[in-house]
Amino acid sequence: MANIKGRSKGKVTKEELKEIQEKQNKINSILIEVGYIESKKHALMHQLADTNVLVEQSKKELQDKYGNIDIDLTTGDWKKTDNVGNKKD
Repeated sequence: MANIKGRSKGKVTKEELKEIQEKQNKINSILIEVGYIESKKHALMHQLADTNVLVEQSKKELQDKYGNIDIDLTTGDWKKTDNVGNKKD
């Protein structure tokens, strides 16, 4: 092997170049996938916000009809509650 540390210019071997290119292509592929996932996440967050608005509208309609109640989401049974906001945390 020739002394290459003293040179200011040179070329890597074909094998080294191929390895570097493969690794860089893998990085690029991962970054594209992350971008896709972030885009999907963004769209889902908008859907979640829209659905939350619809849920709040439904809660308001039910509260206007029944007053302050807790609803069993399995059976549909409800019972009166003193909880003015009707929120459970």
